[in-house]
Amino acid sequence: MSNAQLKLTVVIERDEDGYYVASILELPGCHTQARDLNELMDRVKEAAELYLETGGIEEKTEFVGVHFSKSP
Repeated sequence: MSNAQLKLTVVIERDEDGYYVASILELPGCHTQARDLNELMDRVKEAAELYLETGGIEEKTEFVGVHFSKSP
Protein backbone atom coordinates (compact mmCIF):
# COMPACT_ATOMS: atom_id res chain seq x y z
CA MET A 1 0.00 0.00 0.00
CA SER A 2 1.31 3.46 -0.83
CA ASN A 3 2.03 6.17 1.71
CA ALA A 4 -0.90 8.23 0.38
CA GLN A 5 -3.58 8.87 2.95
CA LEU A 6 -7.14 7.94 2.04
CA LYS A 7 -10.15 9.65 3.52
CA LEU A 8 -12.71 6.95 4.30
CA THR A 9 -16.24 7.19 5.68
CA VAL A 10 -16.91 4.67 8.45
CA VAL A 11 -20.46 3.97 9.65
CA ILE A 12 -20.59 2.48 13.15
CA GLU A 13 -23.62 0.68 14.54
CA ARG A 14 -24.23 -1.36 17.66
CA ASP A 15 -25.86 -4.76 17.17
CA GLU A 16 -28.30 -6.57 19.44
CA ASP A 17 -25.43 -8.42 21.17
CA GLY A 18 -23.63 -5.17 22.06
CA TYR A 19 -20.91 -5.45 19.40
CA TYR A 20 -19.87 -2.38 17.44
CA VAL A 21 -20.08 -3.03 13.70
CA ALA A 22 -18.23 -0.80 11.22
CA SER A 23 -18.77 -0.52 7.48
CA ILE A 24 -16.43 1.46 5.23
CA LEU A 25 -18.64 3.11 2.63
CA GLU A 26 -15.93 3.61 0.00
CA LEU A 27 -14.91 -0.06 0.20
CA PRO A 28 -17.98 -2.15 -0.71
CA GLY A 29 -18.27 -5.26 1.43
CA CYS A 30 -15.60 -4.10 3.89
CA HIS A 31 -16.97 -4.59 7.42
CA THR A 32 -15.59 -5.48 10.84
CA GLN A 33 -16.77 -5.69 14.45
CA ALA A 34 -15.45 -5.46 18.01
CA ARG A 35 -16.61 -5.22 21.63
CA ASP A 36 -15.22 -1.68 22.20
CA LEU A 37 -14.58 1.36 20.04
CA ASN A 38 -10.78 1.41 20.45
CA GLU A 39 -10.52 -2.17 19.25
CA LEU A 40 -13.01 -1.42 16.47
CA MET A 41 -10.89 1.43 15.09
CA ASP A 42 -7.80 -0.81 15.05
CA ARG A 43 -9.81 -3.44 13.16
CA VAL A 44 -11.16 -0.84 10.72
CA LYS A 45 -7.61 0.18 9.80
CA GLU A 46 -6.57 -3.45 9.40
CA ALA A 47 -9.65 -4.31 7.32
CA ALA A 48 -9.10 -1.31 5.01
CA GLU A 49 -5.41 -2.18 4.52
CA LEU A 50 -6.22 -5.81 3.71
CA TYR A 51 -9.02 -4.79 1.35
CA LEU A 52 -6.74 -2.44 -0.57
CA GLU A 53 -3.80 -4.90 -0.61
CA THR A 54 -5.98 -7.58 -2.18
CA GLY A 55 -7.28 -5.23 -4.86
CA GLY A 56 -10.80 -5.16 -3.46
CA ILE A 57 -11.77 -1.95 -5.24
CA GLU A 58 -13.26 -2.77 -8.63
CA GLU A 59 -14.92 0.52 -9.37
CA LYS A 60 -14.68 3.99 -7.90
CA THR A 61 -17.68 4.97 -5.81
CA GLU A 62 -18.71 8.36 -4.52
CA PHE A 63 -20.46 8.93 -1.20
CA VAL A 64 -23.56 10.99 -1.94
CA GLY A 65 -25.18 11.45 1.48
CA VAL A 66 -27.32 10.04 4.24
CA HIS A 67 -31.09 10.16 4.22
CA PHE A 68 -33.29 9.82 7.29
CA SER A 69 -37.00 9.22 6.90
CA LYS A 70 -39.82 8.99 9.41
CA SER A 71 -41.92 5.87 9.73
CA PRO A 72 -45.38 6.13 8.14
